[in-house]
Amino acid sequence: MRKSVNITVNDKDIKSRLLAWAQQYREIVFLDSNYYNQKYSSFDAVLAVDAFTSIKTDYHNAFEDLNTYQQITGDWIFGYLSYDLKNDTEKLTSRNFDGLEFPDLYFFQPKKLFLLKNNNLKILYLSVCEDEMDYDLNEIINYKTEENNDTIVGDITIKQRISRHDYLDKAGQMLSHIYRGDIYEANFCMEFYAENAAINTLHIYNDLNKISEPPFAAYFKNYNHYLMCASPERYIRKEDGKIISQPIKGTARRSKDETEDSIIKDTLQHNEKERSENIMIVDLVRNDLSRTAAKATVDVEELCGAYTFKQVHHLISTVVSQIAEGHTPVDVIKAAFPMGSMTGAPKISAMHIIEKLEETKRGLYSGAIGYFTPQGDFDFNVVIRSILYNSDKKYLSFSVGSAITAKASPEQEYDECLLKAAAMFKVLSGNGNLQ
Repeated sequence: MRKSVNITVNDKDIKSRLLAWAQQYREIVFLDSNYYNQKYSSFDAVLAVDAFTSIKTDYHNAFEDLNTYQQITGDWIFGYLSYDLKNDTEKLTSRNFDGLEFPDLYFFQPKKLFLLKNNNLKILYLSVCEDEMDYDLNEIINYKTEENNDTIVGDITIKQRISRHDYLDKAGQMLSHIYRGDIYEANFCMEFYAENAAINTLHIYNDLNKISEPPFAAYFKNYNHYLMCASPERYIRKEDGKIISQPIKGTARRSKDETEDSIIKDTLQHNEKERSENIMIVDLVRNDLSRTAAKATVDVEELCGAYTFKQVHHLISTVVSQIAEGHTPVDVIKAAFPMGSMTGAPKISAMHIIEKLEETKRGLYSGAIGYFTPQGDFDFNVVIRSILYNSDKKYLSFSVGSAITAKASPEQEYDECLLKAAAMFKVLSGNGNLQ
């Protein structure tokens, strides 16, 4: 049981106070919509801290274990699904280099939970710590956020796992697979990384979030593992019996000139290549959702809508369904995992080729982070535009990718990757340089 208290807050810095205060805990999930105008949204921000129970596992039987954990707790649980859980659903492997060493799956049941919507802050504490609520709330209200917002410590040399020359060669190999008919589309990614990197993760997250202000930002901490995420993309959401997935495919730069920016956005929405990328993934997502959907309930609510973010324009589609009887919440996620926008089509063939051509184990990158409610609803983003960090190893990593289709130009796809990496480079540029 949880003690529940609702308070009215008029503090514009309440989100930053909550996250700064949370740094004292070993386990943190902070999700921030940045007040983005979304059709499907429950909260402006969510903070979950301090594990009462948890589950950590590799990919083997991971979804079955999560299903059991979610049903046994019957409570709020927060955590992530790494991309490599694909190995639990198909005969796939992940043998590439892994400098981060995150578990494949991690969820926890928080002792302390904060749900912010408009000016209402709902606080939910488990009975084991409910007597701490008044003290914690007083601490949060009076917290000095600058105390935990130091600058980066030490120089950061950012290295590129795949050189431009090798990227163009590998993209060419991907095109060969497409021309042979092995696949129609694949999301090809490359890693940027730094060794011996000493950073303040809260500072990095705040800077990254300020640059992008995306609707699915996330800060995650589990002891020495950190995620600083500025994702614009929802993976999958459940509202009662309705399932919502919103794949992004199609990207264009922003312009400071309003007229030019409007032209760029309009051009993106009518670009044949960008639309075909999106439509291919929409078909894939429709197929994924159909596995757990009631008959004739899979529908495309919006196709290739053009949306504007601080740094880029994107094409976003919305695919929905109604869950069929007999399927658990975890069944829905398992049937649709990983997000089609980060794999390709056909999905399994694309993932085989991705594994062969990429040089880094994706891990949490292109996986998902989010939560389950006690009622079995859920909401998860796609982990992109993100910095991952292992503080024990001092290993920092961020990856970017783009969709390769028959009409793709390897040079243009490489440039798109750099565009997507711009925010990460910027927040690390105080002490960082590319080698």
